[in-house]
Amino acid sequence: MTSMPRAPEDAPSPSGGAGGLPAWDLGDLYPGRDSAALAADLADAEREAVAFAARHAGKLAQLSPAAFGAAIAAYERLDERLARLTSYADLTYAGDQSDPEIGRFCQTIQERVNAIATHTLFFTLEINRLSDGDIAAKLTAPETARYAAWLRELRVFRPHQLDDIVEKLLHEKHVTGRAAWTRLFDETMAGLRFPVRGRALTSAEALHLLSDGDGGLRRDAAQSISTVLGANIKTFALITNTLAKDKEIEDKWRRYALPISARNLSNRVEDEVVEALIGAVRKSFPRLSHRYYALKARWFGVAQLEHWDRNAPLPRVAERNIAWPEARDIVLDAYGRFSPELAAIGGRFFDRPWIDAAVRPGKSPGAFAHPTVPGAHPYLLLNYQGRTRDVMTLAHELGHGVHQVLAAGQGHLQADTPLTLAETASVFGEMLTFRRLLDGERDPARRKAMLAGKVEDMLNTVVRQIAFVEFERRVHDERRGGELTPDRLGEIWLDVQRESLGPAFRFDDGYRSYWSYIPHFVHSPFYVYAYAFGDCLVNALYAAYRATPDGFAARYLDLLRAGGTRRHRELLAPFGLDAADPRFWDGGLSVIAGFIDELETLR
Repeated sequence: MTSMPRAPEDAPSPSGGAGGLPAWDLGDLYPGRDSAALAADLADAEREAVAFAARHAGKLAQLSPAAFGAAIAAYERLDERLARLTSYADLTYAGDQSDPEIGRFCQTIQERVNAIATHTLFFTLEINRLSDGDIAAKLTAPETARYAAWLRELRVFRPHQLDDIVEKLLHEKHVTGRAAWTRLFDETMAGLRFPVRGRALTSAEALHLLSDGDGGLRRDAAQSISTVLGANIKTFALITNTLAKDKEIEDKWRRYALPISARNLSNRVEDEVVEALIGAVRKSFPRLSHRYYALKARWFGVAQLEHWDRNAPLPRVAERNIAWPEARDIVLDAYGRFSPELAAIGGRFFDRPWIDAAVRPGKSPGAFAHPTVPGAHPYLLLNYQGRTRDVMTLAHELGHGVHQVLAAGQGHLQADTPLTLAETASVFGEMLTFRRLLDGERDPARRKAMLAGKVEDMLNTVVRQIAFVEFERRVHDERRGGELTPDRLGEIWLDVQRESLGPAFRFDDGYRSYWSYIPHFVHSPFYVYAYAFGDCLVNALYAAYRATPDGFAARYLDLLRAGGTRRHRELLAPFGLDAADPRFWDGGLSVIAGFIDELETLR
């Protein structure tokens, strides 16, 4: 969810990005990499961290309830300052991952912040050594009670907490361990160029061509991607093997039952709920992806589709280019029809330099919304190229941004939502935008194409992401028995693709390297099921909205404002929904099946 832009001093003005696309201005965080404000925050944070440790280390049990709450508030202020520093560094790096000076700056900030945070590491560890009775007593003070949700979520990790000296070692080594391997992946991927018909493309540009209307161009792009990834596959396999082994070692020390368990705990969702989701989606492959892609193959007049045809637009339906101003109007109008307040918050991102939208060499591929800190505002990164899918991506990331703005009132420690709920506003924003586009389209062929595009987006969000989870599970399980060769990683990848996408596809040997460009495997193991969780949850929410629209928007905004203070059961209860009920997932998947049913009736 995070990656970054060209440094603010080098960025074009907000209205002067490539092709008239906006570029962000990070000056709301810091004026520049060498600014006095940034240097002062580093120095002040270090001084405050040392003083905080001297004042509180080893003394939390003796603090009065009110004093304990004041200590949490001081910790929150310090942690927010450090988060502001890392947000600025991360966003700067996302803007140009190929510039060695920016890479050096980002690494330096990470190392400085990591060292400063070492002084305060004791705080959460010591809180988790307090008894439940101690915590209950301290919560009697309003100064502490306002942090009740943060304390609750912090203490779920108590059974997995290690001795302080081990925790400190893991913390200090992070920048030379997982973070360093992640940086190697990012910079390697950012530096790759994919030759297609005389042009040297970035990964974002090459992958974008896989949804082009020209089948020959899709084939050429796919073969270039296969060739370039294949030439670098040993590096990507080394990164994957190293990080999987690193995770295995830490999971063993922390006594996690499964490789996915740590992610589930951080997502505040029970193992059985996640297993129910994964099981329901895998069981649905035949009635969803297998059925849809067989239908698509018939539309294309072939027995089997090539893998580069997965996101191809329908034949004989021209894809129109949507300029940025129109994309903005479409999304804000869709948001406004649902809630004027939602649209007003979304409008801030366009009125102010909070979005970086143009494709450029070295820029992080894909898209994200970075929340930064409650004292500032989120930033959105896109690689906008004018397709309908790009408009949907804008709607998705703007949903994240609006959610982050609304949740900021909970404060730095409690604004952040678990990944399973973080995708709610983004996917809901997509659904609103899709309905807005579909309602405004009168041409039958284009409506069919839009409906097919929505189904494909939902399959990418649900089926493909659960296939990614299955790939990760198999890789992490097998890694326990030894290092996996690039060929074995490719075999696992092809197995899960065949299972999830079905017999309508022909996968050539070059496709076996495609696992290597997925950043979530490196950045956030097992992150991806959150997309499927969010899509099915939103399908259920949207059905509730259509059934009973009165008062829904107010309840929905309350859900977003809650940030990380409430769990999914509490948040969904006002809508009459329960993610622990297996029927919940079947209901969400039935929405996708219903769209496919409709497509089967169209000619």
